[in-house]
Amino acid sequence: MTQDTILANARLVLPDEVFTGHVVLRDGVIAEIGTGAAVPTGGLDCEGDYLAPGLIELHTDNLERHISPRPNVPWPHGPAILAHDRELAGTGITTVFDAMRVGSIPSGRARYTKYARELSTEMLALRAQELLKISHFLHLRAEICSETLTEELAEFTADDRVGIVSLMDHTPGQRQFRDIEKMKAYVMGKNNLTENEFAQHVAKLQGLQDRLGARHEAAAVEEARRLGAVLASHDDTTTEQVGVSADHGVAVAEFPTTVEAAEACRANEIAIIMGAPNLVRGGSHSGNVAARDLAERDLLDILSSDYVPAALLLSAAQLGEMWGDMARGLATVTSTPARSVGLTDRGTVEIGQRADLVRFAYTNETAVAREVFSQGRQVA
Repeated sequence: MTQDTILANARLVLPDEVFTGHVVLRDGVIAEIGTGAAVPTGGLDCEGDYLAPGLIELHTDNLERHISPRPNVPWPHGPAILAHDRELAGTGITTVFDAMRVGSIPSGRARYTKYARELSTEMLALRAQELLKISHFLHLRAEICSETLTEELAEFTADDRVGIVSLMDHTPGQRQFRDIEKMKAYVMGKNNLTENEFAQHVAKLQGLQDRLGARHEAAAVEEARRLGAVLASHDDTTTEQVGVSADHGVAVAEFPTTVEAAEACRANEIAIIMGAPNLVRGGSHSGNVAARDLAERDLLDILSSDYVPAALLLSAAQLGEMWGDMARGLATVTSTPARSVGLTDRGTVEIGQRADLVRFAYTNETAVAREVFSQGRQVA
């Protein structure tokens, strides 16, 4: 017989409320939910900590950091994937859409080489061997301003667990990099470019956009349909850009850079994703709209850890405190992202849902993940 896991005396974070109770985990799903602080025989006393659904991360660049821990320093993919997997588990994330860039620039000084197909194949192999602690899907970041986007997208099939395709356009002078001086500081520092090399890099990217931008964007939209993936926009800045996203069938907007764009997303029923680091730090590192400003205007639906995995739980708890509603805050990293990408078996503490859970304490504006369960198995 399967042995039950009982987590008791916890503040259960349900879709619309928080109350003290216990859950019973059986055969990988939530089998029972009860109220009260009593700890049944054999149960784990959570000592009044929060018990929430496992966090669902739709966009993280963390895997890229592991495969290249320093500029131009590659790391073996297998160990990198495993380290990334365990890091996310330790922060309470139990489902992740790993962002991988498709679309490379193999020529020139500041080059970007292809890696996504090989990396995703290795990811799937580790999953088949049951070596991953949490659930992984792919998020293909389709770089419109590149040389090889269509060829790289064509290498993926419906068997690759591609859940999201996002339209990325990092052409200088618009979207995230409207302020070229901010882009200059970022790119020159990251790639050790001279002033002249940076100017050549900008000219090259703008030339690629002029020559291939429209073709690449249309191809990415079609490839998302072929793969059965949710389509996302990235860094929409104007009402017009959001209108184009809506026409493409975009379901989620990653990191709109202005209030104007966020309001247009709401009008077009496009879910709004903002960066957890933006919320925690109190502003955007690129000088764009602050996540907190959008939250105060009710223009924030989902949080993404982006480049700091530990920020996801922390920011959701801070948002719950700001709104005076912890259930609502946690929904931005659990039920809402799950539903936005069509996952119906996780994201809530309800009977029959996957037993993906995070037990955490929240004091002095700091969230601490104490225990994490994926399909009822403790992974951290």
